[in-house]
Amino acid sequence: MKFSAAVSLIFVASASAFAPASVGRAATQIAAGTNQNPFGNTQSLQYTGGDDPNNKNYGRLKEKLNEADIERRKIQEEAERRERAAEIRREERLAKIAYMREMPDSQPAGTVDEFMFKEGVQDQLDKLDRDLVGLVAVKQRVKEIAALLVLDKMRRKLGFETAVPSLHMSFTGAPGTGKTTVAVRMGQILAKMGYARRGHVVLATRDDLVGQYVGHTAPKTKEMIKKAMGGVLLVDEAYYLYNAANDRDYGQESIEILLNVMENNQDDLVVAVAGYKDRMDKFFSYIPGMMSRIGNHIDFPNYSADELVQIASVMARDLEYDIDPAAYDTFKNYIEERMKLPYFSNARTVRNAMDRARMNSAIRTFEKYAIQGVNGGMCTVEDLKNISSEDFQIILDDILNADTSKRIFA
Repeated sequence: MKFSAAVSLIFVASASAFAPASVGRAATQIAAGTNQNPFGNTQSLQYTGGDDPNNKNYGRLKEKLNEADIERRKIQEEAERRERAAEIRREERLAKIAYMREMPDSQPAGTVDEFMFKEGVQDQLDKLDRDLVGLVAVKQRVKEIAALLVLDKMRRKLGFETAVPSLHMSFTGAPGTGKTTVAVRMGQILAKMGYARRGHVVLATRDDLVGQYVGHTAPKTKEMIKKAMGGVLLVDEAYYLYNAANDRDYGQESIEILLNVMENNQDDLVVAVAGYKDRMDKFFSYIPGMMSRIGNHIDFPNYSADELVQIASVMARDLEYDIDPAAYDTFKNYIEERMKLPYFSNARTVRNAMDRARMNSAIRTFEKYAIQGVNGGMCTVEDLKNISSEDFQIILDDILNADTSKRIFA
């Protein structure tokens, strides 16, 4: 009996010795804590991010599925939009074909004069006639281009197929023959007819288009093109863009950019190149791509002496001066002598001569009334507007009496 009781006590003591002492405390922590994970103190089956910097690249599966669904819907909507647009174009095309078949040949399209005056084209042509003396062939070519634009617009009104004609131009001739003036008028005509947004003219030379080091040419050329967009880019003395003696010349890069713009942006930019005819012909032989993209070649001949006298009369009219009838003969003599000398520049030479004559008239009037005191120093409106034969004789004498080496500066 005592032996059985002793054995029982031994087993109870052994069970108490080998039992975990913290079972009660652990159970208390599980019950009281917020984490119901019996395997540790961190939550299970829930991603907390951790300290890995790449963890931000992971997202919830639901978010990824939503994004994929949104992208799929966008692609589907874009495909449906393109299909609707194509269907609309097909319907418009069929409607146009039906309209053209049913339209009688006698359908009125309006008169040419109506379009010429309504769009302001005739006004620009009249200004060209007033401002530009002579150059009958040039004016005729401009009128032909204007006629093409007017008739093209009349065709569009009726629904005919039309295409923007090649409006890039080449102006060849000596300095002072009116190339810039014609470019300005053409820009205004294109704007009136809706072929140019603004119709302005941007004048550029090699210095404006070609850079001095690698990577400088493209930004300069593109900047000038950006300024000219919606109008006319007039490249004066364009042959200086290409240097045949130097394969590394940066001008070739500018030419390539211009050719690309002339081909791809011809509906928003007209490029006109200008210069001496022989040099332009040589330039085109080096750059055949430029020649093939230009549809209008206009040659500006030199003015005659009589035409230059008329130009002087137009300049005097615009500046509100009156030239004495006898003074025209003196001015013509000056022009004939000046044409024999180098560096003659047609209308520019006339402009310089008119500036000299105005200065001589001012000196003559000032000395007569301010210094000599004629009429008590009171001059009339006629005195302020008058250019006499004496004023032109002074510049003629400068040529006739100057040293041979200095005559070109007279």
